[in-house]
Amino acid sequence: MTDANREQVPAFDLAFQPAHGDAVPVADRVQRITVNNPGPFTFHGTNSYIVGDRSVAVIDPGPEDEAHFRALMAALKGREVTHIAVSHTHRDHSPLARRLKAETGALIVAEGPHRSSRPLHAGETNPFSESSDTAFVPDVALSHGARIDGDGWSLTALLTPGHTANHAAFALDSTGILFSADHVMAWATTIVAPPDGSMAEYMASLDMLMQRDDRLYLPGHGGPVGDPAAFLRGLKIHRKMREYAVKERIRKGDRQIADMVRVIYKDTDPRLHGAAALSVLAHLEDLVERGEVLTDGPPLLKGIYLPA
Repeated sequence: MTDANREQVPAFDLAFQPAHGDAVPVADRVQRITVNNPGPFTFHGTNSYIVGDRSVAVIDPGPEDEAHFRALMAALKGREVTHIAVSHTHRDHSPLARRLKAETGALIVAEGPHRSSRPLHAGETNPFSESSDTAFVPDVALSHGARIDGDGWSLTALLTPGHTANHAAFALDSTGILFSADHVMAWATTIVAPPDGSMAEYMASLDMLMQRDDRLYLPGHGGPVGDPAAFLRGLKIHRKMREYAVKERIRKGDRQIADMVRVIYKDTDPRLHGAAALSVLAHLEDLVERGEVLTDGPPLLKGIYLPA
């Protein structure tokens, strides 16, 4: 973040403390409440955001969690909730939307119901099927650039598929703030796991965000990203390095994703190697689509090689 941009950020403590159950001011008329659902894929928990003053929107109400629901209702007391914006349909982000709607009458807005980025291949199972909120249906399906207008605030939906097919970020208009959900986070790189996710779509979404001039990202897990332009450049370089590492392992004779993961992710907690394998698969699918890697059939760990 440049010095000029830093002056525009309100005088809030942007250092991340989960403060489970408390409404923490993170920008002018923006509060964050973090769910007490820490884990290897959620960090300290899922962030819900309240945008506005007397009339507000809630972004990513979170999982079906009684304590979090009570915390949200306490923070919303005396305020009208007009919209519930959902970034995507993983169970740590969307299920509480239904209960919050029943309590407040607010409209649920999102890109759409849960779906995979591609069909399952023969014999393939979806490792994230239990993590998907397949019952979710928004009241309003958002297209790219659609606006959600409230009292003194407006959000613009930016469709950012990659982590999931229906992932969206929300720009708080005229502030330079983007609610980046799980597409861009400061604490870890985003999981891109086929068939739910798509590396090609993820990279295209990064490129789209790089054309913008946002000054602050408020993500779905962890603390803010204070220099989005530099951070996005770093993310893209990181993914390209992973792609190069995958191709290098193929050159060295690896034909199984598990063998690639043991080398490429040798410094990563072994408990996360399953997710890492899915990331390698996502890179392979993208490389196959671009013709840079050939396979005998879909890239499902068999028959992987580089074109001559």
